[in-house]
Amino acid sequence: MGLSQTKQGGQIMALETKTQLKKETINELQDLIQINIDSRDGFKHASGAVEDLTLSTLFQSLAIQREEQADQLSQYVELNNEQARKSGSVAASLHRSWMSIREALSSNNLYTVLAEAERGEDQIKAAYENALRSTAGSAVNDVLTRQYAQVKAAHDRIRDLRDEHKNAK
Repeated sequence: MGLSQTKQGGQIMALETKTQLKKETINELQDLIQINIDSRDGFKHASGAVEDLTLSTLFQSLAIQREEQADQLSQYVELNNEQARKSGSVAASLHRSWMSIREALSSNNLYTVLAEAERGEDQIKAAYENALRSTAGSAVNDVLTRQYAQVKAAHDRIRDLRDEHKNAK
């Protein structure tokens, strides 16, 4: 089955559908799946290690959200007869951020934990911004836009909590 087609300016244009995504779009989804899994794993670890119940609950909630986002993106990859990524990366920058969070957790300094979590959130937010730019007009743009709004809200929440704890460090 080929891509849907439309006539524009006398030319026949292929339209991307959610079950007929371009290879570039699938690659972007795979990258986002991977970074969501990395984020999920980091939040799971942090939720179990931090002693503050409110922060632990927030981290648990964000881990669930990131898992749901990865699962949703995986569905689109698999609808296109591709195998979705099932594990995170060993991407140096994200890995370093979560390693820093682990170190911060050992000191149980909430400001430090939140500062490191916010750095990780900067990375996933940037990944979504890049994906939205490169897949503009894609059949999955609405999904990416909704997920980006969740990522941005989480980023802003962690940033605000970090700022609240700045004076308490």
